[in-house]
Amino acid sequence: MSGVLGLLADRYGTGARRREIPPETDGIVRAMPVVLRIERDPLPGRTPLLEAAATAALAVCLDPRAQPGGEWYDAVETWVDGRIRKIARRARGAHWDAVQELPGITVGIGGAQARALLPGPVDEVPKVVSRLQIGGTELEPDEPGPAPDGAPLVLLNPHVEMTVGKAAAQVGHATMILGAVRGWPVAEPADVPRCAVRTPAPAEWDHLLAQLGAGASDLVAVRDAGFTEVDPGTVTCLAR
Repeated sequence: MSGVLGLLADRYGTGARRREIPPETDGIVRAMPVVLRIERDPLPGRTPLLEAAATAALAVCLDPRAQPGGEWYDAVETWVDGRIRKIARRARGAHWDAVQELPGITVGIGGAQARALLPGPVDEVPKVVSRLQIGGTELEPDEPGPAPDGAPLVLLNPHVEMTVGKAAAQVGHATMILGAVRGWPVAEPADVPRCAVRTPAPAEWDHLLAQLGAGASDLVAVRDAGFTEVDPGTVTCLAR
C-alpha cells in the first residue's frame, strides 16, 4: 500500500518473511504514547477502552498528516520503520484535558476514550505525558457481547494475562498491521473504521492459531518482543 503504513505492509504482508527487527540504527528509542482516560468514577469498561486505543493508534497512521508531505510524516515514518513500540498511560481530569493539546487523535467508544499521540523519542516525552502513570490501575474483565458485523476484529490471547496498558499497546499494534496488510486507505479520523476487541475461548484461540501456523488463515498476528509482561515471541493478538 502507499502511505506510511506501506512500511508495515512490506514487513507483514503476503510473501513477507518473518524477521527480527533490529535496534534503531541511530540509537534513539521511539514510542507512541497512548493515553487512556481512566476517571475514578465512573470507571470505563475495559473492552471499550481497548477498542478506543486500537482505533486511535490506527487513526494516527491513516491520517493525511502522517503521509508523505504531511506535518506528521517524519515522526510517524521513522517510528514505523523501526520497532513500533507503544507506551500506554492513564490520565484523568485536568491531566486528560492537557494531553488534548498535544498532536494526536482521540477516539471515544462506548463511553471510553483514548488518545494516541505522535510518536517520538522516549527520552523527549513532553512533561505533560511523562508525569502520567499506568501502573496500579486495572479494569475488571467485561462481557461485551458479539462484535458488530463487519468491524475489524482484534482477538486477545486468552492464555496470557495482560494489564490494561499492555493490552492497549498490543491491540494498537494489531490494527496497524491489519490496516497495512489490507491496504486501508488514508482517512480522516472520523472515517477510520471503529475496531472491535474480544477475547475468544481458549479452544477457539488454539484453533485459529493452528490455522495461522498452517498458512490457512487470513488473520494477522502480533508477536511480542518480550520487553514487558510476556515472553518474547508470544502471540498476544490476532486480527481480521
